[in-house]
Amino acid sequence: MNDSPLVKIKRLPHGADLDLPSYETELAAGADVRAALPQGEPLTLKPGERFMVPTGIAIALPPGWEAQMRPRSGLAAKYGISCVNAPGTIDADYRGELKVILINHGAEDFKINRGDRIGQMVICPVWQAHFEEAEELDDTVRGSGGFGSTGV
Repeated sequence: MNDSPLVKIKRLPHGADLDLPSYETELAAGADVRAALPQGEPLTLKPGERFMVPTGIAIALPPGWEAQMRPRSGLAAKYGISCVNAPGTIDADYRGELKVILINHGAEDFKINRGDRIGQMVICPVWQAHFEEAEELDDTVRGSGGFGSTGV
């Protein structure tokens, strides 16, 4: 794709030997990111626990783009592992380490080892809106109905 954004990646010392984010298939939307935990020191997430898992990388996105950190569907389906704030937004001006806030919704302990694929990062265009205060808003059929007002 010719209009794909260039995302610069800085490897942090504790992520030096890990694979960079990568698309596992030709048409994948998300690039897998890996756990930058200490070698031989796995993290065990007990049911109901959450943890900010380091990835060992920082990124520089171009203006007008964001990265969304999302759960991996296989981990969610097989083990109940998800991201607390899915999708987590990484703004174009953030330069700190990317971390994936994982939670164990499953019934069993879940072990994460160094290099395990723990999330997928999707790069998306964004626009900043202009906000204007108004005395009234236009009417719609839905109106103020929400939170299940349209049925199950």
